[in-house]
Amino acid sequence: MDKKVTLKTLQSMKGNQNVVMITAYDALFASLFDDHVDVILIGDSLNMSFAGKPDTLSATMDQMIYHTQAVGMGAKKSFLLVDMPFGSYMDKKQALKNAVRVYQETSADAVKIEGGKEKADIVRHLTDNAIAVFGHIGLKPQNARSEGGYSVKGKNEEEKQSIIADALALQEAGAVAIIIEGVKSDVATEITATLTIPTIGIGAGNGVDGQVLVWSDLLGLFEAFVPKFVKTYIKGGNLVRDAVKQYASEVKNGIFPNENFRY
Repeated sequence: MDKKVTLKTLQSMKGNQNVVMITAYDALFASLFDDHVDVILIGDSLNMSFAGKPDTLSATMDQMIYHTQAVGMGAKKSFLLVDMPFGSYMDKKQALKNAVRVYQETSADAVKIEGGKEKADIVRHLTDNAIAVFGHIGLKPQNARSEGGYSVKGKNEEEKQSIIADALALQEAGAVAIIIEGVKSDVATEITATLTIPTIGIGAGNGVDGQVLVWSDLLGLFEAFVPKFVKTYIKGGNLVRDAVKQYASEVKNGIFPNENFRY
C-alpha cells in the first residue's frame, strides 16, 4: 500500500479483495504492521493481552485514546479503528461525547461499538454527527460477565436469525462495516452475502470480507490460552525467552558487551 487506506478503500474491497486487520497498541508495532495490513484495530483486548485482566471491561476512554495516539504515530497508511470501551456508549449523548473526543484527540478513522439491534439508535446518532462506526456482533467480549463467559453464536435457528437481524439493523443505522466474532461460519457467510457493507471475521470462517487477529495471539506471545480460531504464525514467547536467556547469560559471564559493542 502506497496510499492511506480510507473508508472508500475498504468499501471498494467488498467482493473484490479480502481486508486484512490486526490489532496494535503502540507506535513500534503499528509501524511494523503498517506496510502489510489494511486496518489496525486499537482494541480493548489490550486489557487482557497486556494488562493481565480477565476481561476487557475495565478499559477506559483515557487508555484507548492514549494507545490510539501512540498507534497513530507509527501507522501512516493503515485505516485506524478504535474500540469504544465498556461504559462509554450507554446512551446517545454519552456515546457522541466520547466518540467526538476520539476524533478530536487521535487520528482514528472510525470507532467500533459492540451490539446489534439494541445499539442501532446509538450508531445512527453517531453517523448523523459525522462519526464513522463499525458494528460488532456475535460473540461480544464486553458481554462476558453478563453471559457467564464466551460462547460461539449462531448454533441454532433462533440465534442465527437474531444475528442476521442485528447485522441488518446496524447497516440500516449507518454502520460502515461490521465485525463478526465467534459465529458459526455458515451464518457469517450468509450475513456477508446479505449486507452491502464489509464484514470482518474473527472466529467466523472465511466467507466474510476480511479477517482480524490480536497481534499477540498471531505472534504466539499470549500463551494463557489459544482460541480455536487463532493461527499462531511464530512461537514468539519461546523466541523472546531464548533471546533474554542468552542476553542474561552473556551479561553474567562477561561476554556482553565485547569490543564490538564498546565506545
